[in-house]
Amino acid sequence: MPDSGFLQERDAEFANLRGFSKHMPALPLHTRAEAEACLRLLRPVPFGATQRIGAGVAVKLLPAGHIPGASILEVTAGGVTTVFSGDLGRPGDPTMVDPARIERADYLLVESTYGDRRHDPADAQDALAAIIRRTAARGGIVLVPAFAVGRTQSILYHLHALKVAGRIPNVPVFVDSPMAIDATQVYLRHADSHRMTPEQCRAAFSVARYVQDATASEALTADPTPKVLISASGMAAGGRVLHHLKQLVTDRRNTIVFAGFQAAGTRGAAMLAGAQTIKMHGQEFPVRAEIANLEMLSAHADADEMMAWLRGFTRPPRMTFIVHGEPVAADVLRRRIQDELGWHARVPEYRDSVALGVD
Repeated sequence: MPDSGFLQERDAEFANLRGFSKHMPALPLHTRAEAEACLRLLRPVPFGATQRIGAGVAVKLLPAGHIPGASILEVTAGGVTTVFSGDLGRPGDPTMVDPARIERADYLLVESTYGDRRHDPADAQDALAAIIRRTAARGGIVLVPAFAVGRTQSILYHLHALKVAGRIPNVPVFVDSPMAIDATQVYLRHADSHRMTPEQCRAAFSVARYVQDATASEALTADPTPKVLISASGMAAGGRVLHHLKQLVTDRRNTIVFAGFQAAGTRGAAMLAGAQTIKMHGQEFPVRAEIANLEMLSAHADADEMMAWLRGFTRPPRMTFIVHGEPVAADVLRRRIQDELGWHARVPEYRDSVALGVD
């Protein structure tokens, strides 16, 4: 959160300097100082332990498997249990634990990011290796806009495996994201929050060189030598990746590789949809680089995986609310829940109000 606040402040300063924001002046959504003040109000709690909040409210956090710390939330109040799925991870993921099995709830709120889709069954390492080989062969750079927590570490795991197997050229790998660097240290300190052993973590993360300061960051794309460059943010919505994208997206030798869900309205979604130009820092840049998406690297369960998780319930909830997804995805998942499980399900509208525990 402090890192995010710092990025917000830097982006606002840059917008004011260049005058490309529609806001005068451009302001950060939050600052580093505000985030640090907020963090003083938080305390960690272990998975599986019941936390009492005031009188009559009990809360339990269970692993959701999405990224380290991601939680399924079980809240019991007034004799009514409500479960919030949070972002559900994928069963059998090579780096993350499986989502915890939930057997019962009076009410359920379930995410629907991929509620209308199945992930590409192709092997992620095969796809990544092919991209790197063909980009390096034409003298280009592979830029991976990656989420700092979870996706960056998963990509490093796969890159290490490919290098050990000799399946990709010996091009250097760089991680250019202070937040991703901090998150990588979290993996090393908390081996119980993911599937990798400490030895696997150290081996996988040693495949990259880590860039902290801005001057070294700028030098990465100034040097045209073939390389793999991982930088945040994952949807190219902000952060250091934009400065790299401006330099690399206009060159046909390069490849921009997205690694998971791209929300509507983001630069990532636009490029995957075939946009001819993208706007960054008030300027339009032609998209000439190859654009690829390794959707199979997504940390979200797909529609079939969500349905499998729901089948773990021993009895249906009174009502299942489908949330956190694009409208079509949410509605497709609602129909599957009703048709295949026979449960009551609905997609809430904005400002809907529901009295839980009232039939």
